[in-house]
Amino acid sequence: MDIRASLMGFAFAAMWSSAFTSARIIVTAAPPLSALALRFLISGLIAVALARALGQSWQLTRPQWRATIVFGICQNALYLGLNFVAMQSVEASLAAIIASTMPLMVAFAGWAIFGERLPVMGVLGLVAGVAGVSVIMGARLSGGMDPVGVALCVVGSASLAAATLSLRQASSGGNMLMVVGLQMLVGAAVLAVPAGFETHVVEPSWALFWAFLYTTLVPGLAATLVWFWLVDRIGAVRAATFHFLNPFFGVAIAAVLLGEALGPLDAIGVAIIAGGILAVQLARARVRRAAV
Repeated sequence: MDIRASLMGFAFAAMWSSAFTSARIIVTAAPPLSALALRFLISGLIAVALARALGQSWQLTRPQWRATIVFGICQNALYLGLNFVAMQSVEASLAAIIASTMPLMVAFAGWAIFGERLPVMGVLGLVAGVAGVSVIMGARLSGGMDPVGVALCVVGSASLAAATLSLRQASSGGNMLMVVGLQMLVGAAVLAVPAGFETHVVEPSWALFWAFLYTTLVPGLAATLVWFWLVDRIGAVRAATFHFLNPFFGVAIAAVLLGEALGPLDAIGVAIIAGGILAVQLARARVRRAAV
C-alpha cells in the first residue's frame, strides 16, 4: 500500500469519525431529524449536480435503484437518523464506538447466517470486539449512560450492517457519485416524514452554523469521495481495514472538541475493539485473496 493510499485511508477515518462530534453539537441546538433531512437535501443536490457535471447519468438500472433506495433508507434514514436522535442523550464518543462495530456485525452475520468463511484470526477479532464493547459499556453504565439512546445506536448500526449484507454484490455501474447523491435525497425524503412531528425550536449560534456546514460538506461529501478514491486505488477489502481507526478518532475528536471524559477503561476498550476490527478485516481480506 503506497503513501498516498495510506494518507487517504487516515483522512477518511478521521472525517467519518468526526461526524459524531459535529452531530452532537447540532442535536443540542436543533431538532435532530429536521437538521439531518436538511443536511441530506443539500448534500444530495450538490452530489447530483457534480455527478451530472462529470457526465454521470441518473437513469439507473433496476439493481442500482434497489441499492440506492435500500441504502438511502437503511444508512441515511435509519442508521444516521437513529444516531442523531440518540445523541441528544448519548455522548459523541460512545455513539462513534458503537457505530465503529458495524464491520464486526457484518463479519459475524456473514459467517453465522450466510456461511461465509472466516479464519481463526477473524473469529478471535469478533471475540475481541465484543470484549472491548463490554469493557466500555460496563464503565459507562456506572456513569449513568442512557440505555434507550444506546439501543438506538445499536439498532442503527445493525440496520446499516443488514443493508451492507443484502447488497454486497451491488455495483454502481460507473455512476457512483450519482448513486450516492440519490441515496442522500432518498434519506432526506424519508426523514422529512418524522421530522414533521418534531418541535422546531432552534438555538442559533456560530457553533451550530459551523457544525452543520462541516457535517454537510466534510463527512457528507468529502469523506464519501475520499472513500471511493481509496476503493478505486486499493480495492474495497483493503480499504475497509482503515475502519479500525474509527474508534480511536471518534473518541479523540470528541474529547478534544467537546471535552468528553475518557477514562482508562474507555481507552482499553477502544484499543481492544480497534484490534478486533483490524483482525476481522485482515482475515476477510485473506479469504478474498485466496478465492481469486
